[in-house]
This record gives sequence, C-alpha cells and structure tokens, in this order.
Amino acid sequence: MKSIYESRERLKYIFIAAAVLIAIASVIVSDNLVKKLSKEERFKIEIWAESIRVVTSEDPTLNMKLILKIMEGNTTIPVLLCNQRDEVMDYRNIHVPDDHVDTFLRNKVKEFKAKNQPILIDLEDGSYQYIYYDESVILKRLLAFPYVQLSVMFVFIAIAFLALASTKKAEQNKVWVGLSKETAHQLGTPISSLIAWVEYLKTKDIEPSLLEEINKDVKRLETIAERFSKIGSNPDPEPVDIIQSLHSALGYMQTRISSKVKFFIHVPEEPVWTLMNDSLFAWVIENLIKNAVDAMEGQGEITVNVDNSEARVVRFDISDTGKGIPKSKHSTVFHPGYTTKSRGWGLGLSLVKRIVESYHGGKIYVKSSEMGKGTTFRIELKKYKS
Repeated sequence: MKSIYESRERLKYIFIAAAVLIAIASVIVSDNLVKKLSKEERFKIEIWAESIRVVTSEDPTLNMKLILKIMEGNTTIPVLLCNQRDEVMDYRNIHVPDDHVDTFLRNKVKEFKAKNQPILIDLEDGSYQYIYYDESVILKRLLAFPYVQLSVMFVFIAIAFLALASTKKAEQNKVWVGLSKETAHQLGTPISSLIAWVEYLKTKDIEPSLLEEINKDVKRLETIAERFSKIGSNPDPEPVDIIQSLHSALGYMQTRISSKVKFFIHVPEEPVWTLMNDSLFAWVIENLIKNAVDAMEGQGEITVNVDNSEARVVRFDISDTGKGIPKSKHSTVFHPGYTTKSRGWGLGLSLVKRIVESYHGGKIYVKSSEMGKGTTFRIELKKYKS
C-alpha cells in the first residue's frame, strides 16, 4: 500500500529533476552566448590588428580616417600591443597605476598570453608585433552569470523546500492535536457512563470477578483518554525507573497477545532513572509490541534488551522475528499514513516517534532489519541524575 508520503517524495524528486534540467539548459545557453561573444571579440581584435598593420604601411590610397576610427572604436576589450621582445608599445582599456608601470605591464602581458592566443601582426619591413588581449567586462560578467543563476536557483529551491516542510509539519501538528483532543473528548462521555454503570452493578447480585474485569477495562479506557488528552500539551516529565515502567508495559501486553509469541527480556537489576511521562512511555512500548506482533503474524519471538553502559544515555532495543523492513523504508515507517496492512491508518510508529522525540527529547530509529528475519527498533533516552 503506497502512502501519500511516497507520492510526495516522487513529486519532490520530479521537482528537483525539473529544476536541474532548467539549470543545465540555462548553463548551455549561457555557454553558447559566451562562445559567440568570445569569437566576436577576437574578430574585433583581429580587425584592430589589421588596422595597425595598415597604418604602418602608410599606403596613400587607404582611408586613414576609417582605419583610425576602427582603432579608436575598441572601448571595452583590454589589449596590449607588443614588439617581438614582448615589450609593451601601446595599450587600451587597461587601468595602469602611477607606480611600477613597467612591472605592471609585464605581468599583464603574461596574464593575457595565458588567457588568449596572441594575434600576430606581420609588418612589411619583416618585423612582427603581437596583440595580447583579455575578455571585456561584459564577457566576464556573462561568464559568471550561469554560476550566479545556479546559486540563486539553488537558494530558491532550498527556501521553497524549507517552507513546504515547515508548512507540512505545522499541518501535521494541527491534525495530530485536533484528532487527539477530539478523541479524548469523545471518549469522556461513554467512560463516565460506564463508571456509573459499574457503580450501579456493584449494588446488584453480580459476580465480583466479573465486575473487577469490567472495572479494569474502564480504567484502561480512562488511561487511553488521558494519553490522547496529553498530545499537543506539554506533560510534565517526572523521574521514573524505566526498568519498572518497561516491566509494567510488557506485563500488560503479554497477557493480551497470542501465546505463540515468546518474550525474552534482558534488563539491568538496578533501577535506571529518566525524566519521562510514564503513561505516554507505556503507549510507546505497546505500539512497538503490537507492530512486532503484526510483523510476525502472531507467532515468533520478541526480545527486549536494555543497555545501561553509557553514563548519560540509556538505550533499549525491541527486536522481533518478523518479515523485516526494506532499508529504503527505515525512515518512511515513521511517517503518518505508512502501513503495510490492508487495514489501519498507519499512525502507530508516527505516534511513537512523536512521543519519544517531541515529549521526551530522545531518539528512535530502525537499528537493523533483515528481510524475512526481523527488525530491531532502538530507543535512546537521557538519564536522570538527581
């Protein structure tokens, strides 16, 4: 069964792919423009070089005004006119400092020579001159434009994703809180009525053991309503021995699941104290056990192991021998709506994650899982030191 989160993930990847294609297309177009402009600039310098050659020939039939106009028309491309010994004879569109002019120009010759192939001017007297040139300011800006464009695009995408994630999280919080509060409210009336009926039945000739069982179920409903009422609020955590709380939650579940499920519990003998809400923590254990039983289809082994070796953190693993979880789904299983069952809302593990992380400041994750062999969930909680 595909959840809405899988569809959202697919749309997210499509959006990223589209953005990357747009960015690549933009870079290709910009690169083509740069190449064309670079060719045009070289062509202009070649014309400028030809003008210099013609001027030195002093042919009286030439239109010197036109040639000089061509030479003066270069107002953007930095150029250096050098002799055969690479001594600078003239330059255009270069800001030269007042001091160390010769050193500056020699460095410019080396810089321009490395950037573009020089243009040779073959003079009629058998000598040569060279023109070295750099890209114009416009071309340099155009060269940098694709990178600026990509940076802006990536920043925009990042901001868009953060905004969408924040909005989605806020919507989830509202749904969670609203659903929980409404559930607690709806349970309140029938629970009150059941309590009144239990008190009434006590006055009748009813088997006490039956009344005791009914009373247990009513107390259970009260606990469930209390848990739902705490979602969305900030229940005050209290110092609790997590070992005792774990035994209590496991004891409750062991009497209510199939006898074909075997439990193996490995916990320290000494108390392990942590700040938590006992009722909500029991809900976490119950959900993880139910999830394990469903994964094993009602028969198998559940192992609970508590690691108290760390000074600040207590870790405990709940392992089953069920069908396992694909590695690609290790984080997805905690999303609301994710479920492999034909029936159910897929809220159990999402609720577990919210209780552990939001209300207890801990961590929960899939420690390991192997298809056909089982899964281990790990919970980490900070220890309490008085």
